[in-house]
Amino acid sequence: MSAPRLPTLPLTALAALLLMLSGGSGAAEPPAGKAAVGSTAIFAGGCFWCSEADFEKLPGVIAVESGYTAGRTANPSYQEVSSGTTGHTEAVRVTYDPQKISYPQLVEFFWRTIDPTVKDRQFCDVGSQYRSGIYWQSEAERKVAENSRQSLLASGKVPRVETEIIAASTFYPAEEYHQDYYKKNPVRYSYYRSGCGRDLRLQRIWGGG
Repeated sequence: MSAPRLPTLPLTALAALLLMLSGGSGAAEPPAGKAAVGSTAIFAGGCFWCSEADFEKLPGVIAVESGYTAGRTANPSYQEVSSGTTGHTEAVRVTYDPQKISYPQLVEFFWRTIDPTVKDRQFCDVGSQYRSGIYWQSEAERKVAENSRQSLLASGKVPRVETEIIAASTFYPAEEYHQDYYKKNPVRYSYYRSGCGRDLRLQRIWGGG
């Protein structure tokens, strides 16, 4: 993650979408000591700390895990991925209850947490390890993702979409200190996110007051 630069502004478009999806209740947590049960979806939206924090706010999301995917190296470390030599990108694996939130809703939410117009970067983080992506795990998910991209382009909201949409490959969980980083280190996380200009850029793309 890069050095802070810009102030944070409230992301009202994101908040509105959260409210629309479920009346404002938070994401459910799996019982202590038990694995989360549900469907999974894999997305890359730049810094996985931020993607994890965004998705965990969604009603119907059971758990979100930070990790690495779409690369060549088996069991990569954070240092290896950060070097940009493994082919991996920082990603999250979202476990969700399909009775409460659907895959198409997750995809629509995902777009509004990223800048889809840039290649091999997100916000202040530059390099292929920060590229955005949707990694489908079935033909149905592929169709949803590609149709959603076409709808986004047709809407005129963005001039182009650089986000890759490819079949999912092995997802490697990141080191434990990266999991729930925004909860474990709220001050550092807030400083990083505001300095990276993430929310300011999202407002410029998607709107909000």
